[in-house]
Amino acid sequence: MDRRSFMTAAGGAAAAAAASALTPGQAEALPDWGVTGPVVRFNVISDIQGDLTDFGHALDDIAKINPNSAGLGIAGDITPRGYDFEYAQVQQTLDRHPHPRKVAWAIGNHEFYVPKWRDPNTLSQETWPNGTTEDSLFRSFYRFAGRNTVYTETSFGGIPVLCLGTERYAKYHDPKLWDEVWISDQQFTWLEQRLKYWAGWRKPVMVLTHHPLPNTVSGTHNKLYRSDYLQPDRLLSILGRYQDVFLFSGHTHWDLNLSDWVVRRVVPGTGNLEGFTVVNTAAVQVGWVDDGKGGEVSLGGAFNQGLQVEVSHRAVVIKARDFTTRTWLKQITVPLHNAL
Repeated sequence: MDRRSFMTAAGGAAAAAAASALTPGQAEALPDWGVTGPVVRFNVISDIQGDLTDFGHALDDIAKINPNSAGLGIAGDITPRGYDFEYAQVQQTLDRHPHPRKVAWAIGNHEFYVPKWRDPNTLSQETWPNGTTEDSLFRSFYRFAGRNTVYTETSFGGIPVLCLGTERYAKYHDPKLWDEVWISDQQFTWLEQRLKYWAGWRKPVMVLTHHPLPNTVSGTHNKLYRSDYLQPDRLLSILGRYQDVFLFSGHTHWDLNLSDWVVRRVVPGTGNLEGFTVVNTAAVQVGWVDDGKGGEVSLGGAFNQGLQVEVSHRAVVIKARDFTTRTWLKQITVPLHNAL
C-alpha cells in the first residue's frame, strides 16, 4: 500500500459555491488596485487530507496576507477518505476560520477511498469495495460542493476559474486500475468551449485539477505520476492551445522550494510555441520530494504550503507561501500575451 492508500485522520464538508459558466457582464467584487491598475488576488491550496489543524492555520494566514482575497481554490483531496462526516469536519473548520466568500473545489482521489474500509475504523482492502457504490462517492462530493458535476466554472474577482475532475473512479471499471482520471467527451467539449470563449475576451483562465499532467511540475517526471490520466494527450492538446491558461495541480505534495514548481508546457501540434503555465500547489497535509531512486520520501516535520495569485492586466504573479512559518518562499511573474 502506498502513502496515499488510506488516511485515518478526519476531514470534511463545505458547501461552497461553484457557479455555472459566467459572462463578463455579471457582477463581481471590485479588485484591489496596484501600481499598474486593478489587481485580483486569490489563493490556492490542496491536499488537506484530514489535517484540519493545518487547514485552519492556512486559512488564518491567508486572511492576514490577503484579507480581501477574491477566492480560494482547493485542488482536491479535501478529505482523507470521502466519508460524509469527514466532509462535515472540513465545513466545520472552514466555518471556524476566516475565509474568502468564494471557494472552488476540485475533486481528488482521496474522495474515493471509502470503499477501502469496512467501516470508518476498519481498513479492509481485500474486500474492496465493501458495499460502497461509485455513485454514492460522487453524491457525497456533490452535496459538499453544492453542484451536480465534477467540472464547473466560477469567477474570482472577474477572473474565470475552471475546475476539472475524474468522472469515474477507475477501480470500479477496471480491476487493474485505481486512481486514474477519466474525462468524458462532455467535459472535454465544455473545457474547449470555455477556453475559447475566454480567449475571445482576452482573459487569462485559471484551471484547477487535482492530478498533475505528466512531464510538467515537480514530481511529474517521476514514474509515480506519469500515468495519472487515461487521456493525457487529449487534455494537453486542449490546454496547450492557449498561452494565458494557468493550470494548478496538486496530488504529489512536492515541496514548493523545488525549482520546477512552475513551468511552461509546450504541446507540439497546437500552434502555441509559448506553451501554457503549470503550477504545483504543494499540500496542506505533508510534503514529499524525490528520493533519488525513482520514488519519493517524506520531508517530515511541519509542512503546510500554498499559493497566492495576483492577476493584473499585464501579468500574473504567483507567490509560494509557507503557512507554518508564515513566510514567502518565492514568486514568479508570468507576462500575459493577451492584455486584459
